[in-house]
Amino acid sequence: MPQDDSSRSDINYVKEAAKLQYNWITLAGMAGFALVSGSALPLLLGAGLELIYLSLVPQNSRFQRLVRSWKYADEKRQHDQRLNAMFQEIAPEMRLRYGDLNKICNGIRANYSRLSSTSQIFAQQMEDKLQGLLQAYLRLLHSAWQHREYLRTTDLNAVQRELSQLQKGQESEATKVQEINRKRIEILTKRIEKFKKIRENCEVIDAQCAAVEDVLGLIRDQSVTMRDPQQLSDHLEDLVRDVEQTEETVREVENIFENVPDMSGITAGGIAPMPSDSASQGGGASPRNRVRNQS
Repeated sequence: MPQDDSSRSDINYVKEAAKLQYNWITLAGMAGFALVSGSALPLLLGAGLELIYLSLVPQNSRFQRLVRSWKYADEKRQHDQRLNAMFQEIAPEMRLRYGDLNKICNGIRANYSRLSSTSQIFAQQMEDKLQGLLQAYLRLLHSAWQHREYLRTTDLNAVQRELSQLQKGQESEATKVQEINRKRIEILTKRIEKFKKIRENCEVIDAQCAAVEDVLGLIRDQSVTMRDPQQLSDHLEDLVRDVEQTEETVREVENIFENVPDMSGITAGGIAPMPSDSASQGGGASPRNRVRNQS
């Protein structure tokens, strides 16, 4: 997970220098010495040293590299935790598929380890691509699991029946009810469209996962008697591009879940808000009493 220049520029090196444990120990020591001696001189000396420290250390290139390594390690740890959470969340049969693919990758690594020293550069390139593909494959499996859970828990026929009933009875309803039902019809129509899109996308994910398994299996077979490591690396590069395109499609469909239709128009254009308790106890009580008296 390489860092880019934008992530590096976001690092506040002054803040990182101030947060160092040894800096706090030094400041506490100065404060303690001032308390014991009953003099403010240690505090003034400590403040001066702190200003010098914060003006010099954050500008040091070695310190900046050290901070970036800390950030990288922390990001990698969080990334690994997210992947592990995905692995634990998917169905058992999906975990078995991931385990089988990992065995295939281990076979490819073993075959590449027998290359000559001059070809080891391809082995390192292959390792980076294999690791990236395994992570992408796990993300695809997790997306497939999420899509299937949505399809399993959503009754498309029930939504279609409800939409049909609303459309049939629309003309016979009161004006305000028609306004509300028009909103409901719009929402139900969007739900049906999204359901079909998610079902289609689930098929795309399944096909891409199968393609990853097939291509890596072929690369493992070819790596047994390979003569041109660069050719196998090119095959893997093509597979990486295909997986990236599929992941982009998955992200586009996942945005569907975030674009929930606005229901506020139903209240604004249809039913008025319910009266509060104070209204029902005050001004709202008289009309009800008048109705009872008239009856």
